[in-house]
Amino acid sequence: MSDEEREERELDLTSPEVVTKYKSAAEIVNKALQLVLSECKPKAKIVDICEKGDSFIAEQTGNMYKNVKKKIERGVAFPTCISVNNTVCHFSPLASDDTVLEEGDVLKIDMGCHIDGFIAVVAHTHVLQQGPVTGRAADVIAAANTAAEVALRLVRPGKNNKDVTEAIQKVAAAYDCKIVEGVLSHQMKQFVIDGNKVVLSVSAPETRVDDAEFEENEVYAIDIVTSTGEGKPKLLDEKQTTIYKRAVDKSYHLKMKASRFIYSEINQKFPIMPFTARALEEKRSRLGLVECLNHDLLEPYPVLHEKPGDLVAHIKFTVLLMPNGSDRITSHSLQELQPTKTVDDPEIKAWLSLGTKAKKKGGGKKKKGKKVDEAANEEAKDENSQG
Repeated sequence: MSDEEREERELDLTSPEVVTKYKSAAEIVNKALQLVLSECKPKAKIVDICEKGDSFIAEQTGNMYKNVKKKIERGVAFPTCISVNNTVCHFSPLASDDTVLEEGDVLKIDMGCHIDGFIAVVAHTHVLQQGPVTGRAADVIAAANTAAEVALRLVRPGKNNKDVTEAIQKVAAAYDCKIVEGVLSHQMKQFVIDGNKVVLSVSAPETRVDDAEFEENEVYAIDIVTSTGEGKPKLLDEKQTTIYKRAVDKSYHLKMKASRFIYSEINQKFPIMPFTARALEEKRSRLGLVECLNHDLLEPYPVLHEKPGDLVAHIKFTVLLMPNGSDRITSHSLQELQPTKTVDDPEIKAWLSLGTKAKKKGGGKKKKGKKVDEAANEEAKDENSQG
C-alpha cells in the first residue's frame, strides 16, 4: 500500500481520532444551535443572532487543539442562517440589514462546524410562539422531521440513494406537503462539505445524479426541506446572497484592485469552507465580490423563496455510517407538534420501525427512542392529544 493510500484510509471513520473530531464538531454545533434558539425572540435582529452563532463556533473550536505541533484548521463550516416563513434557505444578512423576527415566524436555523476539516452540520425548524404548534406549520415541520427519520433509517450500507429520494417524497405527500426541489444531501469527507455521492430531494428530469450505494465508514449530511407550497423555490434578489464558497478548481487574473484584495482575503481566511460576506471588509467586498462571481471564482449560495404565505421547514443532520449502525450526531428536539394529518401508510410506518443500529436488534431504538417518538408523528399526535 502506498503512503497516499494509507493516508486516505486513515482519514475515514476507521480511525478513532477522526470519529472523535466529527463528534467534537457535532457537540459544538448542537450547543451553538441551542444558543441561537435561545436568542430567537420577537423583534431580535437576525444578523445579530447569526453573528452570535458564528462567534460561538469560532470560540469553542478555537479552544481545542491549541497546543499541537501541526496547526489544525477548525471553525465555522457553514455560516449561521436564519430563514423565515417562505424563505427557504441561506438567509444570513449583512451587518447593515435590519430584518427582525416576529411572533409566529417559522424559523429555519442552519449552521456547521468543523475540526480539522471533519464537518458537522445541522438545521432545525422552530416556530416563534408559546404552546404547541398546530395547523399547516405543524404539518410542514412534521413532514420534514418524519422524512428525516425515514432517511436516517434508509441511508445505510447496501441501500441506494434513489430509495431515499422516493421515500422522503412519499412522507411529505402524507402530510400534504412537498419536498423542495434542488436540495441535495451530500456525502462529506475531510474538508469536503459537498462530496460526489448525493441524494436528490426530488427526482426531476433536469437534475440527474449518479446512482450510488451507501457504504460503511461514510459520512452524510442529510438535508430535508419541506413546503406547504409547490416546492419550486425562486431566487428573487441576488443582493440577498451573502454566502459563498471558493471554487477551488477555477483561476482568473482579476483586474480590479478591490477584487484582488477581497480574493486574497478569502484565500487566506476561507480557502475551502463556505463563508459569509459579513466576515470580509464590507466596503471593498461589495465591489470585489462582483468580479470574483462574474469569473466563477466563487460559488454563491442563493437565498431562495417559495410564494408568500407558503411555509417551509428544514431539518438537516450529520450521520456517521459506523460498522455497528448509523450514528446521528447532530439534532435538536422539536416543539410539541399537533399536525392536521396522521401517517397511516404501512410502508412509512415500516420504515420508521427500522432500527438504526446494525448488531443488536432494538438496541439502536432505545438510544434513539426520544427522537423516534418526536419523529413518528402519528405517535406524537396521540401523546399530544392526551397531554
